[in-house]
Amino acid sequence: MAIRKLNHAVLWVRDAQVSKDFYVDVMGFEVLKDLGGAVFLGAPKSDSDHDLGLFSVGDDADPTRTGRGEGRGSVGLYHLAWEVETLGELADLRGRLAQVGALVGESDHGVTKSLYVHDPDGIEFEVLWQVPLDLLTDADGDVRTAPLDLTAELARFGPELARSDHG
Repeated sequence: MAIRKLNHAVLWVRDAQVSKDFYVDVMGFEVLKDLGGAVFLGAPKSDSDHDLGLFSVGDDADPTRTGRGEGRGSVGLYHLAWEVETLGELADLRGRLAQVGALVGESDHGVTKSLYVHDPDGIEFEVLWQVPLDLLTDADGDVRTAPLDLTAELARFGPELARSDHG
């Protein structure tokens, strides 16, 4: 089997309309179809028929156990990662996430610069910028999780550099 990419993710959420507002207003997704209790969203530059489905399960739903560390000891999805095109987009998103209290972590993984986010139901996901392969140093390739210094990374790579600009 040769997987090419993640086509879409579907989340069970307490209220699809509340989650829709977060994913549209904060994350920049676009509404493709809104059926009330089911909402289908697309990323602006995606060629998928939808990237994220949100299905309401009601206010009595148990809280997620996949947030930062809470799910350890049980099986299940930890998080999904959404990729942005430029480091400047990651920096802009960081500000919006912090403003609404959704930013829960930041990490420098060498090959990626990552933000960790909780949506309105506490479901965690990652938003990352991937360093172009031809710009990686030996140190960047080490498996690691270090604090992210976004100011230093912006000075190193600039806000407009896209992975697709490089080999």
